[in-house]
Amino acid sequence: MELLAFIPSPAKGEIDPFGVPLRGYAFCIIIGVFVAVWLGGRRWIARGGRAGTVADIAVWAVPFGLVGGRLYHVITDYELYFSEGRNWVDAFKIWEGGLGIWGAIALGALGAWIGCRRRGIPLPAYADAVAPGIALAQAIGRWGNWFNQELYGRATDLPWALEITRSDGGRVPGTYHPTFLYESLWCIGVAVLVIWADRRFKMGHGRAFALYVAAYCAGRGWIEYMRVDDVQLNDVLGLRFNVWTSIVVFLLAVAYIVVSARKRPGREEIVEPVDSSEGDSGSEESGEAGESSDSKAESKAEAKAEADSESESASESESAKKS
Repeated sequence: MELLAFIPSPAKGEIDPFGVPLRGYAFCIIIGVFVAVWLGGRRWIARGGRAGTVADIAVWAVPFGLVGGRLYHVITDYELYFSEGRNWVDAFKIWEGGLGIWGAIALGALGAWIGCRRRGIPLPAYADAVAPGIALAQAIGRWGNWFNQELYGRATDLPWALEITRSDGGRVPGTYHPTFLYESLWCIGVAVLVIWADRRFKMGHGRAFALYVAAYCAGRGWIEYMRVDDVQLNDVLGLRFNVWTSIVVFLLAVAYIVVSARKRPGREEIVEPVDSSEGDSGSEESGEAGESSDSKAESKAEAKAEADSESESASESESAKKS
């Protein structure tokens, strides 16, 4: 009996989860977003926020993140869309794969800032809550690269090698390092690390999010160095562009953690302000209660006055009879 000596790639990039053809890449992104919002919501409530807030802000953050991720990918991999023999229209086909995490985080943060500002919520507190969820979303989203037969490394014959069967887009059929799998597992580890560190050290003011960024960059650097699957704006001083990006962002994230811990130690006491409408509602209810109490008091007074009047009338009648 021959043992499986590689990870097979899907024969097609589509799945039919509900009887409707859906791109595997898009399906993984959607599932990742739901997981991120679910976990972020639980962490937000645990920090003192209200249910539904994370989802409301995600309505802003997710679209911005998708646009930012696609822009970064197209800019850094422009040769895939604008070189000779390529069709620039493919730059808009996001369902075929190609999202740059750096652009997704940058514009996603802008969208989150807009949503937070509308709710009167500090962005760093929100970022801390959703950080591990974002890492898990990345872990799930990387399996979309498996459907598209992309994001693989150098050729290898290891038992967990990824089999590439397509020959379009510069691919060469063979077995390669499954860097998509390496990054997926790394992101799961990052999520666990952030959750543990946040509980252990009560991280606040954006430090949990900065830890996620630093930990992710540490893994992305060596994983990116292994990749050979696409043409990229690379070879800056002998390293791929994304490797340099990982190094720079890692240093910035670590610096933020150190400086922030000195200036604002501990965690925010209030992450979401009390809705003023609740106070108004309470005041109205109090007013209504007060009015109700006054009405009851008046009714009792009137009833007592009537009883006294009847008592006086009865006394006068008895006196008249005796006379």
